[in-house]
Amino acid sequence: MKIDLRSDTVTKPTTAMLEAMFSAKVGDDVFNEDPTIIELEQKAATLFGKEAALFCPSGTMTNQIAIKVHTKPGDEIICDQTAHVYNYEGGGIGFNSGCSVRLLQGDKGRFTTGDVTENINPADDVHRPLSRLVVIENTSNRGGGSIWDVNEIKNISESCKKNGLALHLDGARLFNALIETGETAIQHGNFFDSISICLSKGLGAPVGSLLIGNSAFIRQARRVRKVFGGGMRQAGYLAAAGIFALDNHINRLKEDHNRAHQLGKMIENLPFITEVFPIQTNIVIFKLDEKMPSETFLKKLSDNEILAVQFGKQTIRLVTHLDFNDEMLMEVEMVFKKI
Repeated sequence: MKIDLRSDTVTKPTTAMLEAMFSAKVGDDVFNEDPTIIELEQKAATLFGKEAALFCPSGTMTNQIAIKVHTKPGDEIICDQTAHVYNYEGGGIGFNSGCSVRLLQGDKGRFTTGDVTENINPADDVHRPLSRLVVIENTSNRGGGSIWDVNEIKNISESCKKNGLALHLDGARLFNALIETGETAIQHGNFFDSISICLSKGLGAPVGSLLIGNSAFIRQARRVRKVFGGGMRQAGYLAAAGIFALDNHINRLKEDHNRAHQLGKMIENLPFITEVFPIQTNIVIFKLDEKMPSETFLKKLSDNEILAVQFGKQTIRLVTHLDFNDEMLMEVEMVFKKI
């Protein structure tokens, strides 16, 4: 039995999701004629109280489109030093948008309103780039699935409006946060100029992310998607999986969180583990003792058909998901204790 904890992107469509995909009505989305994609986009926009949405192949694309639309070359983006848009999108900020980045040193991916205001460049200083966009990542991947405080988001949103900056949410795992806090998508829709959500992580769809905003923003985003090569044709088969995921897989995210907490308790007192990050959602990050090199540890896991990823020096990440069940959880505990 292979147990894959590398990411929540490794999930396979459920039987019911596949049935929804096979029965989808499709058309040509570049001509805006795919009825299932239109349904998904309208569903997502309504969910967040926004006017429109755009279906894209990946969260990297939705984030990079948002950055491109919100900025022009020479502008500056403010985000945390651990942000996905900075670390894991192939240098896209510079390559696609020609922008510089002001990195904040937050707490597990989360920064404060004061951090933002202190790092906004004076608009009349020609020596410095114009501060144009703030990016928040909720939950924070490198923060161990950490959740933002909604009041801090509200304050940052107000500061951005006051200072003429746009605010984008990299919400790849936003629903993991919402299912824990009880907050609503509508609440977050009110705070952000644009929102990216991922369907292929905890929600279990095989492909796809959505970019959400007002109509004018999405019109520009659709043009940029075309330039980036993201225009798809009969992609309604994929969109049907996204509709099914939004309808059926949000509430079950709590199961992933519960198993992540159980994983954390299982491993926190093992002699070769020195620290386990606080667990809030479905990500478990821990540090290994220097006597247990990361490569050696991952090899031991792999020999027992468990897959994980190195997440920095002597640091390992495990991610629970739709295809990780209680039987697998017990198997992981047994292997860890054997190591």
